[in-house]
Amino acid sequence: MIDIVQKGFGLVGRNISYSFSKAYFTKKFSNENFEGCSYVNFDIQEIDTFSDIITNTPNLKGLNVTIPYKETVIPFLDKLSKKAALIGAVNTIRVTKKGKLKGYNTDYYGFKKSLKPLLLSHHKKALILGTGGASKGVAYALDELNIPYTFVSREAKENGISYDRINATTFDNYQIIINTTPVGTSPNIEAYPNIPYDYFTNNHIAFDLIYNPEETQFLKKAKQKGAQITNGLDMLIFQAEKAWKIWNK
Repeated sequence: MIDIVQKGFGLVGRNISYSFSKAYFTKKFSNENFEGCSYVNFDIQEIDTFSDIITNTPNLKGLNVTIPYKETVIPFLDKLSKKAALIGAVNTIRVTKKGKLKGYNTDYYGFKKSLKPLLLSHHKKALILGTGGASKGVAYALDELNIPYTFVSREAKENGISYDRINATTFDNYQIIINTTPVGTSPNIEAYPNIPYDYFTNNHIAFDLIYNPEETQFLKKAKQKGAQITNGLDMLIFQAEKAWKIWNK
């Protein structure tokens, strides 16, 4: 059992010792004098143990959810916000005063707020690498920005193509390339998505949701060809602050 005195928060995920959230919120609690608040990493190997977190953590007020549980956590929740239901993925959970669990998605908000200042008139279509929970928030944000998109996965799916289909024409048609996969995350920092990087130009944006390392191989390779690059740090800060507001409703 974890002893949290007044208000408990935490992150649910797998292999999350690198996590941004714990360091961010711990610093926030200290700097802004939120006494009695604590943030804990709940590193679980299977989503089936999620219920144990809820049962064994006193004064739990809110949770963040990361890879690989943004979709599989949904059946454990009592209710979803309208946007989380539409997106089909949850990265923020609020424990209500009645002890109910309500799921939200703040990924889409953070991504949209981070991408929007980078957009120019020629950035018309996006390629989303990956089809996991993080990709769903990205897709929802692109819908709100009226930017058409196509998913990329190992095998072609509905509204998607496989990696081996990406060529020069693809890069001509898609000016925003977004990595929503964990490929390239520390400690596996030499890894990168299997796409033809030679076709990046200064007309492209390369956006990696990964923030550790600060510049992934995906970003480095795109940058070498003149692309504008950005990592997921600002997105994480925006979504974290949105989560804080949700927890304190």
